[in-house]
Amino acid sequence: MLEIREIQAEDTYGIRHQVLRPNQTIEDCKYDGDFDLDTFHVGAFLDEELVSIASFYRESSPGFPEVLQYRLRGMATLEHVRNQKAGSSILHFAERILEKREASLWWCNARVSVSDYYKKLGLHEYGEVFEIEPIGPHKLMYKKLYRL
Repeated sequence: MLEIREIQAEDTYGIRHQVLRPNQTIEDCKYDGDFDLDTFHVGAFLDEELVSIASFYRESSPGFPEVLQYRLRGMATLEHVRNQKAGSSILHFAERILEKREASLWWCNARVSVSDYYKKLGLHEYGEVFEIEPIGPHKLMYKKLYRL
């Protein structure tokens, strides 16, 4: 059974390295802001194995007027558990945290190869495709959070 919970920054580094940056060093998998007070990290566990991760940073994108924004970085799922809803479960869990923090919007620089996945989860594209060296082409994507 899949279990979703908050995790520590250090818990994300192995999967970041394996899935997102296999040709870089583990040091490249440590992001600025990992230990900021407003940052949080979420993991999906399958039989106590960490199989999917995501990190959220309080950071604004200049293209959006919303005051309280969060940025998703380092979302990754191990290949052998893809299509088991680990990633979408993480995002739903994180959105509940963001709503409690009264965030209005979250955004990410999504790899072009996974932009359709994010669209299925309710995100919208913003602007043109751009390159992040040495990772590849990306799109800015966002999702507004609506509170009652």
